Amino acid sequence: MTSVPGVDHPEEETEAEISLTGRGVSVTARVEMVQNDTIVVRPSAGDFYQQVVVKVGDVVEVFWKHDEGQRALPAEITAVEQGAVIRWRMNATGPAEHSQRRKAVRGRVVVPVVAGYGAVELKGETADLSEAGVRAMFEGFGAPPEAGSRLDLLVRLEEGEIRTKAEVVRNQARGASWLMSIRFLNIQEKDQDRIRRRVFQALREERAKKADDAPRDLRG
Repeated sequence: MTSVPGVDHPEEETEAEISLTGRGVSVTARVEMVQNDTIVVRPSAGDFYQQVVVKVGDVVEVFWKHDEGQRALPAEITAVEQGAVIRWRMNATGPAEHSQRRKAVRGRVVVPVVAGYGAVELKGETADLSEAGVRAMFEGFGAPPEAGSRLDLLVRLEEGEIRTKAEVVRNQARGASWLMSIRFLNIQEKDQDRIRRRVFQALREERAKKADDAPRDLRG
C-alpha cells in the first residue's frame, strides 16, 4: 500500500473504527503504528469490557475521518496481543477508498430491555446503545442464545418503547448473567432517529459531567 497518511491509511496517534465484517460489531481504537501494509491499534477496553472480540484471520474494515470525508481500508487480523494493554495487528488486504458509510454513534445509555427468545423472555438493562444495535446485560435463564440467534427485542426509552427484530452477535457469560451484543434487524427509521437523539443526549450529559469533575484550575 502507498503511504500517504490520512488518505491511504489512518494517521498514527489518531482514532479509527474497526468494524468486524459480517458481525455487526465496531470497536473504537487508537492507531499506534503504521508500517508498510501493517497497522497496529489499541482498542478501547470500554468497547468490549476487556474481552477479546477478534481472532487471527478475522476480516475487518478500518474507518477513519479525513478532510474530504470518511475513508475505509480492508484488512485482516494477524495478531492479538493480550495483557495490561490489548493490541490488534492487522495487514491491509486492499487499497483505501472513500466511504459513504454513516457511522452509528454509540453512547452509554442504561434503560430496561426485554428479549423474546423462543418461548423465553429475557429481562435486563442496556449497557450502551446505537442506532445499529445494543449491548445489554440479561438475567440468565435456560440455555444462552448463540451467535446468530434471532430475538424479538423491546427497548424501553424514556419517551416510549422501541420494538424490533434483532440478532445475537455474541454472548458472554458473567456468572448468572449474560452480556449480549445484539444487532438490530429491519429497525424502522423513526426508531433509529429516536435512538440517535437519546445517544447524543447521553454523550452531552457525559461531557458535562467530565467538565464538572475537572479540577478547578483546569476549568479556568
